[in-house]
Amino acid sequence: MGPLPAPRSGVAGVALSPLLEARGLVKEFALRRGSLRRRVGTVRAVAGVDLRLAAGEVYSLVGESGCGKTTLGRCLLRLIEPTAGGIRFRGEELTTLDRRTLRRRRRKMQMIFQDPSGALNPRWRVARSIEEPLLSYRLGDRSRRTAMVDRLLERVELDRSLRRRFPHQLSGGQRQRVMIARALAPSPELVVADEPVAALDASVQAQILALLARLRHELGLGLLFISHDLAVVERISDRVGVMYLGRIVEEGPVAELFSRPRHPYTVALLSAVPVPEPEARRRRIVLAGEPPNAAAPPPGCAFHPRCPIATRRCASHRPPLEADGNGHLVACHHPGELAPPNWMNSAS
Repeated sequence: MGPLPAPRSGVAGVALSPLLEARGLVKEFALRRGSLRRRVGTVRAVAGVDLRLAAGEVYSLVGESGCGKTTLGRCLLRLIEPTAGGIRFRGEELTTLDRRTLRRRRRKMQMIFQDPSGALNPRWRVARSIEEPLLSYRLGDRSRRTAMVDRLLERVELDRSLRRRFPHQLSGGQRQRVMIARALAPSPELVVADEPVAALDASVQAQILALLARLRHELGLGLLFISHDLAVVERISDRVGVMYLGRIVEEGPVAELFSRPRHPYTVALLSAVPVPEPEARRRRIVLAGEPPNAAAPPPGCAFHPRCPIATRRCASHRPPLEADGNGHLVACHHPGELAPPNWMNSAS
C-alpha cells in the first residue's frame, strides 16, 4: 500500500468553506448513587468546546481514554443531546431542530463506530447491512439499491461475493470496510470516525487509513477522526485538536502541532510515540498520577496536577484557548516552555 495522499494544502493557509461548527459545547451527565439513584453530582464530559471542520478536511481529536472525544463526536451529530452550546451544519443550527427534521439532515452526517462487531446486526448479511440506510431514507427501488450496494462494496475494496456473508464470517478489516460502506450509502458530507482502526493490526490499519484518505479526496468528505494513536493521526489529518478533561487544550495544523507542540500535555503525548529508527530512542516524558476526576475537576488548569512546569498561576487560573501563530491555538500559561519530544540520542 502506497503513502496516503497529502493533506489539502488549503487547510493551513486558506479558509475552506465551513461544514460543521460547535460553539461552547457542553455535555453533562448526572452522577447517581444508591438504591434510589439519587443525584449526587455532575460529570462534565465536554466542558465548553469550540470546533470548526471545513468541507473536505480531516480534523482529528486525540487524547487519553475518558477525555471526552467520543462524547463530543456523538454530541456533534446529536446522537446524544448536548447540555449547552450550539452546533451548526452548513450554517443551520442543529440543536433547535425537531426529531423529524434532524433525521432528514442526518442523511448528510454519518458515523463509523469503533467496534463493527457490535454495530453490525449479526443476523443480517453484508448486503442487508449496507442497504439499511438506503431503505431508511427511501433511496431507490429494489434493483437500484442492489446496484448501489455492489458499487459501495467495490468502493471500499470488497469483492461482491461477500454480500451474502454474515459479520462473523468476515475478518476484522472486512467488517470495518462494511461499516464504511454503510456510512457512505446515503452520500454524506460529514463522517465521524470513532477509533475506526483501534482494534486492527498494523497492516490492516494502514489499508483502512489509505481507504479513508482516498474516499475523502474522491468524495470531498469532511472527516472528524477520533483516536488515541498519534502515529495514526499524523498520517491522515489536516488539523489536530488535543483534548484533556473535556476541553481542547491545543489545536493546529498537523505538521505544525507535531513539529512544534506548545502545550505540555501534547509534548508528553508525542514523547510516547514510538521512534521508527531502530538505532535511536526518544526521551519519554512520564506524567505523574492519573487524569483528575471529571466530577471534581481541579481549579485553574485541569492539567496542572500532572504538569512538570506548573506554577501557582496554573493552579488558580484556567488559561483560555488562544491563538499562538500559524493557525496554532493553545490553552496554557507557559506555552512552549517544555521542550518538544524530538530529542534523539544514539542507543547505548
